[in-house]
Amino acid sequence: MTKDVEMKEVELNELEEKQPMTGDGSAEKNGSVKIKVPDSSEVKFTGLSKDELMRVAGTAGWIRTRWLLLILFWLGWLGMLAGAIVIIIQAPRCKPLPEMNWWNEGPLYQIRDVEAFAGAKGLAGVEEKLDSLNQLKVKGLILGPLHTVQVNEPATLDLNTIDPSIGTLEELESLLDRAHKKGMSIVLDLTPNYESNVNEWFSGFADVADKLKAAAEYWTSKGLDGILLHSLDRVYPADPAQWEPLQAAFQVEMIEGAKKRALIGAADRLVIGETEELLNSTGIHLLLPSLNPSASGQSWASDIQSLYSSNPQTSLGWSLSRANVGHLATAVTPKQLRLYELMLFTLPGTPVFNYGDEIGLEDQGSITPKMVWDYEEPADENNATAKVLNAELNSRRDLFRQLSDLRGKERSLAHGDYVALHNGTSSLAYVRLWDQSERYLTALNWGSAAVTLKLTHKDLPAQAKVCVTTEPDQHAQEAMVELDALELGPGEALLLTYPFSG
Repeated sequence: MTKDVEMKEVELNELEEKQPMTGDGSAEKNGSVKIKVPDSSEVKFTGLSKDELMRVAGTAGWIRTRWLLLILFWLGWLGMLAGAIVIIIQAPRCKPLPEMNWWNEGPLYQIRDVEAFAGAKGLAGVEEKLDSLNQLKVKGLILGPLHTVQVNEPATLDLNTIDPSIGTLEELESLLDRAHKKGMSIVLDLTPNYESNVNEWFSGFADVADKLKAAAEYWTSKGLDGILLHSLDRVYPADPAQWEPLQAAFQVEMIEGAKKRALIGAADRLVIGETEELLNSTGIHLLLPSLNPSASGQSWASDIQSLYSSNPQTSLGWSLSRANVGHLATAVTPKQLRLYELMLFTLPGTPVFNYGDEIGLEDQGSITPKMVWDYEEPADENNATAKVLNAELNSRRDLFRQLSDLRGKERSLAHGDYVALHNGTSSLAYVRLWDQSERYLTALNWGSAAVTLKLTHKDLPAQAKVCVTTEPDQHAQEAMVELDALELGPGEALLLTYPFSG
């Protein structure tokens, strides 16, 4: 009996081992129970409940921790605020910008003979050339004289009428409108007896004072931006009372953003020391004093310093090629053209040029030279001479444009202080600086021999970078040069730059 029972238990165990598994992994076993253990990935942390958090947050340790973090936050914030205040207080204050008018913003460009500049189209031709002038960053055009007058006949003077051979009022108004859209101003030369070399004012200012006042009011009502009067030395010393009516014609209402009109004067034979009195007595806004291009470095240094120290630089104009004394390349020499252009663009005041100075146009005796325009077009490949000439003219124009661009955008050149550094028989050096802006140093040698300049000043570093050079073979652009032994070749000019150092 016992043996039979044991045999049945063995068979039952074997039967259990042979039972197949079902699809859900559980075995259909008699008398056995399967427990399913959940995956660890299915376990989720639910965190503390609100009641549990409230109980923990109210403990002494957490209360102290929160107060400590809050105090640290406010201490950090107050520290940053105090640091910002200290930085603002200790930081150097920016120098306030001087009052600038449109004639101080860039070069002025004189076109005395409209036909020579623009051909038979006259004023309409000038309008067609505005894009070219705009590329040169010209800020104002000085046109004419355009009025009619017979030489030495004051009764024939009509300052309100345009010579029909030059153009019409409608053409001038169209030119004015388009120029204004390009940011250029238009000034008329109203020198009364302009065809005379000795009696530009007939018998004196009183002869034309009323007509000048009426003409100024008429042309400014048409939108003109100013007038130019040559040969002011002929009416010097001036009676301030006689000039007051003319000055009144240039007053504009004190409206924010209102454009001021310019009363510009040129004095070809005035002693430098008399400029201040002339400016004060006539109310001239911009004066072009007489300058001698063949003067020595010492004379240049003396004249510049005298003009700069006794007059605001916003009232100073610099020109060696005024409309009635020829072109720059004739006043100096073609080789010195680039040197004097660099100097005129970097002096404290407004540079004023004659048409064609940008390409070195030369006078032809008593014949007014025609402006050259075809250099802007590609030369015939078979004409080697024309190719060389066009390359030279374009190179001169590129330098003019580069200097004009710098003059317009760099504060040190636009209205910076002038500091003399050196003057010699044929050499000159000075620096223009404004507040914390980039500094610009001009070094000139118009002599026939090389010179070495030893430049020293508290603002100068040991080296400066070449910004503009008239002799790329001597000094490459961007090269660094030593200022205590600056070598300049014959006829070479450099514009150097260095940063504000504190």
